[in-house]
Amino acid sequence: MTGRLIGAIEAGGTKFVLAGAREDGSVIAETRIATRQPEECFREMVAFFRHVAHAHGAISAFGVASFGPIDIDPASADYGRFTTTPKPGWAGARFHDALGEFGGPIIVDTDVNGAALGEWALGAGQGCRTLAYTTVGTGIGTGVVQDGHSLAGFSHFESGHIPVTHDPARDPFPGRCPYHGDCLEGLASGPAIEERWGASLSKLASPAEQIDLIAGYLAQLAANLVLLHMPDRLVFGGGVMKAPGLIEALRLATERRLGGYVQAPQLDPGLERYIVTPGLGDEAGITGAVLLGKRALG
Repeated sequence: MTGRLIGAIEAGGTKFVLAGAREDGSVIAETRIATRQPEECFREMVAFFRHVAHAHGAISAFGVASFGPIDIDPASADYGRFTTTPKPGWAGARFHDALGEFGGPIIVDTDVNGAALGEWALGAGQGCRTLAYTTVGTGIGTGVVQDGHSLAGFSHFESGHIPVTHDPARDPFPGRCPYHGDCLEGLASGPAIEERWGASLSKLASPAEQIDLIAGYLAQLAANLVLLHMPDRLVFGGGVMKAPGLIEALRLATERRLGGYVQAPQLDPGLERYIVTPGLGDEAGITGAVLLGKRALG
């Protein structure tokens, strides 16, 4: 294990994954903490990195891949600060304030951009120029990476909040997004699924109809990603996507929705090679955070 020390943070809606890694990517310490109020999470986070620094030497840089909405513009005075996040208590919290005592540079990006970077470099996106990574879990979000750099405009993308076609006769659930009600996240996230049916897709006794419904919502996003970004591959991860049969249903629904309009070698019949699960599994996000920290080293 060689090289300078990196602090890596994957901040998710349910848990934080924290790691200390060397410049060559080798992880020397890792832990997980539950996502609660920022003062609690930041206190535990800082304590972990103090321990890592005491045991292994000074931390030279940090890479943060976080839930949002969060300011990811390095030129902004609020870089690294949460903005209109629906997670209670987190609006206004800032990673730089918590990590400032370590003195190193900090790169902050979204959790899905971090996961996309990890998959692009070391997972299911290897060999792709443009890769889109979508997580479907506590929330829904998409990161798009091109040539190793995440795409954004004045802020990061918010694919979970796109409007989707919602037939109340088939699905009377009104949605649970506090901002938009029945946007994609309001209808197809893990909490929306459990609020609607009382259990996750994986725990439903006969989930075929429910799988088909959720796949139809997610296919609207998948088709839009194809039409807007033309990625070489789509990766769908997160806890909801672990439900048996969902990835297969998503492929079929996406292919139907595209209707043969886009013809390209990447779009194989059945989309089995085009829409895939993460090659890094649950490690995609923290892998991306390590890569962001390595980039912060310059």
